[in-house]
Amino acid sequence: MKKVTFLTLILFLVIGNLFAQQEKGIIGYNNWLNPWTEFKPNKVEYGKPTQILSGNISKNTTLSKRDVYLLLGDVFVTDSTTLTIEPGTVIIGDFKTKGSLTISNGSKIIAEGSSTDPIIFTSSKSVKKPGDWGGLFILGDAPTNAFGSTSALNYGLRSSASNTLTFGGDNPDSNSGILKYVRIEFAGKRTRDYGYFSALTLAGVGQQTIIENIMVSYSEGNAFNVLGGKLILDQMVSYKSSGNDYKFNNGAQVWIENSLAVRSPYVSNSDISRSIYVVDYDIKDDTDFSKDQTFVAAANLTLINLSSDLNNDIKLGLVNEAIYIGADASFSIDTSVLSGFNPAVILDEDININQESLNRLKFTRTYFNNCKGNIFRNGFTDNADLENWYGSRSFDNVYSKGPDSETFIDATSTSRPDYRLRINGIYASNDLIDDDED
Repeated sequence: MKKVTFLTLILFLVIGNLFAQQEKGIIGYNNWLNPWTEFKPNKVEYGKPTQILSGNISKNTTLSKRDVYLLLGDVFVTDSTTLTIEPGTVIIGDFKTKGSLTISNGSKIIAEGSSTDPIIFTSSKSVKKPGDWGGLFILGDAPTNAFGSTSALNYGLRSSASNTLTFGGDNPDSNSGILKYVRIEFAGKRTRDYGYFSALTLAGVGQQTIIENIMVSYSEGNAFNVLGGKLILDQMVSYKSSGNDYKFNNGAQVWIENSLAVRSPYVSNSDISRSIYVVDYDIKDDTDFSKDQTFVAAANLTLINLSSDLNNDIKLGLVNEAIYIGADASFSIDTSVLSGFNPAVILDEDININQESLNRLKFTRTYFNNCKGNIFRNGFTDNADLENWYGSRSFDNVYSKGPDSETFIDATSTSRPDYRLRINGIYASNDLIDDDED
C-alpha cells in the first residue's frame, strides 16, 4: 500500500510539474490537436459531391456522413430552421460560384463532429488554393455597438430576402447552435467590391452558442471574424491564413482560451495581417458609445510565426506584429506565447498612453520570444515607457530569444506538429528591446 501511495505521489508531482512548465501557451496533458486537425489538407481526397445545396434551406434538414455535399452559390438557412450536420460529413464549396453557407438570425446550425470524425468544409478544386470558395456565416441576435438594434452583412451575398442578412439585437444569451470539431479549408474568396470573405464569420452570436475545436487553414481572408455578440471560444486553430487569424470588431465581447495561430511570412494577401486584430469600429460615427465596446480576454494562446530566416524576413518586410489593438477597445492576454513577430504588439496611434488606457490593455504572465520589439505604439519611435511598464515584475512577463526547436515540442512536423512549450523551455531575459541589426 505504501509503495502504491508513493508511486501515486510521484506521478502527481510529475504531472503537476508538467503543467507548471507548460502553463504558458496552449496546454493539455496530451496534444489536443490530435487526431482531428489536418495540416496538409491539399493532400486529402474527400470524394466527389453526391448532393447539391443551393438557395434557401427553410425546413429542418440533416446532412449525413454517407453523402458529400456541394455548396452551389450562396446558401441560406432561414425561417428559424435547424441545419444538423452529422460527424464526418464533408461539405464542398463550389469554386465557380464561390459557394458559401449562411445561418440566418433565428436559425441554428448543429455541427457537432468528434475528435476522430470531424466535419469538413473544403474546396471543390482538385488542386486547392486559399480563396477557392466563400465561407461560413453565423448570424444571431446578440448585441453589437452599432446604432439601432440590428446591422446587415455587406459582403455581396445574394439573398432572396434582406432579413436573412441582418444580425444583432438585445439577447447576449442567444443560441445559434453548436460548432464543434469542424475544419474549414481554403475559404476566403476575394470580391471586387467587398474585399475578402472570412472563413468563419460570427455576427451577433450569443454566448449560449457552443464554438469549440475549430480549425481554419489556408484562408485567403480572415480565419475568424467576430462582429459584436458575446462568445466563449475554446481550442481554436488558425493555420497559415493570409488574412488576420482572429479579428474582433463592433463591440464583440469575447473570451478566447487554449487556442493557436500559426503564421507564415511567405503566405499573405494584399492587406496587412496579424494573429489578433482588435478594433471597436470601422467608422467611429456609426458607433453607439452608450453600449459595450469591443472587449477581448485571452488566455493560454500560442501565436507563432514560422520563419526559416527570421532576421532576413523582417528586413524584407514579410513579418508584422502579432497583435494590433485599436482605439476604444479593451484587451487582456495572460499565460500566452508570442513568438517570432515584428514587434509583438502594436497599439493604435489614437490610444493615449495614460492610466485609463493601461488599465484596459493588460499583458500578464506572457512569454515574448524572438520578437523584434515587444509592445509599441504605432508611429512612435520611442516606446521605452511602454516596454518598461509591461516589463516590470508586477506583470510577470518573460522575454527570450530561443529557436523554435528549443521552444516548442515539435513546431516543424508537417503532419502532427505539437506547439506546446517544451519542458524547461522558458529562459528569462532582461533584454526587452532587440536593437541588433543582424
